[in-house]
Amino acid sequence: MQVSESFVDKGATASLKNLKGFDVQHPPDPKLIDSCVHCGFCLSTCPSYRVIGKEMDSPRGRIYLMDAINEGEIALNTATTEHFDSCLGCLACVTTCPSGVQYDKLISATRHQVERNYSRSLPDRLVRKLIFSLFPYPKVLRVFLVPLLVYQRLGFDKLVRATGLLQKISPRLAAMESILPAITLKSFQDNLPTVIRAQGEKRYRVGVILGCVQQLFFSPVNEATVRVLTANGCEVVIPKSQGCCAALPEHQGQTVQAQALARQMIDSFAKTDVDFVIINAAGCGHTLKEYGHILADDPEYREKAQDFAAKVKDAQEFLATVGLTTKLSPLSDNSLNLVYQDACHLLHGQKISVQPRQLLRQIPGVKLREPIDAALCCGSAGVYNMLQPEVAEELGKQKVQNLLNTGADLIASANPGCTLQITKHLKLQGQEISVMHPMELLDYSIRGVKLGL
Repeated sequence: MQVSESFVDKGATASLKNLKGFDVQHPPDPKLIDSCVHCGFCLSTCPSYRVIGKEMDSPRGRIYLMDAINEGEIALNTATTEHFDSCLGCLACVTTCPSGVQYDKLISATRHQVERNYSRSLPDRLVRKLIFSLFPYPKVLRVFLVPLLVYQRLGFDKLVRATGLLQKISPRLAAMESILPAITLKSFQDNLPTVIRAQGEKRYRVGVILGCVQQLFFSPVNEATVRVLTANGCEVVIPKSQGCCAALPEHQGQTVQAQALARQMIDSFAKTDVDFVIINAAGCGHTLKEYGHILADDPEYREKAQDFAAKVKDAQEFLATVGLTTKLSPLSDNSLNLVYQDACHLLHGQKISVQPRQLLRQIPGVKLREPIDAALCCGSAGVYNMLQPEVAEELGKQKVQNLLNTGADLIASANPGCTLQITKHLKLQGQEISVMHPMELLDYSIRGVKLGL
């Protein structure tokens, strides 16, 4: 396939030799690029291609662009960057590719190159600055929640959405506002102690990562996770010095910020003597397991990062492996039809799909339903639904419709971003089906709490 000359025309200098491209710091690996045989198997599983319908918005198309920029044939400019930005990073193509192309490594390297070597527009820079100055820092974000709490309590959110004013001013800010969950007093509380003893015989000593969005907007999920772990013989350690896992900045090419956050996380668990580090958010878990790659060039932290990553386990992955030791009770007086939503960074990034289903099936009365297109991204993808709202909207609609078509009474989601996206589109479709984390369902089952369905 020949890359269109339009990519050279837009933003290119007079001479091809002077085209602005990638720098020498880990550009997309030509060997990984050459492993792509251009078969096209990735096209049908790529969410952005399915919505946009352009070759360059597919994994295969983006690999062509990476290769051309590496070879100095086209520039890293607005015309090329927009196709890299359209990628959700869902990694469905990695699962599908018969040639084993490591697209995850290619798009990650490219995004770090883009942030270093491409000058974004002022509005784009401002939105990204807002995102990366707030979301990775729970203490800062918690302060910001005060005016948002007032905003919701006074009903301004309903007014803004009804008038569509924010959508006209900034679709990206409107997208951020649209997924904002109900802010409660729990968002300002930190009730979990540093060490929580195991119930009964101690089997393991595990660390728990609270997450950024998770600890502010989904603190009941963290509390449920701790209760499930302690009920199954785990002593839980929660270092207060922990911060963001670095998922958001890492996925968007913010190299320096991602590395700094990764070092902080490693240091926070350095003297805890835990057997495993448990995470209950899919996107965070994928990044935590990549610390060895993120800090590969840091001689002081390289080995520490590898050791830390080796201890990281998704909560469902961990419990399915070590086994539940507590009795589980029904969640309803009748059978409960449940659909499990596969988060991309669990399914494609960590290859975790069977384990959550194994755990949920152990709850008496649960009947699992399977949606069509289960591997299709919901459109959340970290901050994608804020940066690329139009594509995310279409994917959110499709995902929710597929989930609803199962006839399930309840949706289980193991990632906060997915939960926010799905909840938003359920409301837009006038549906009141609850979305809960599998750890919450296990916690209810262990404590004998019935769902009010």
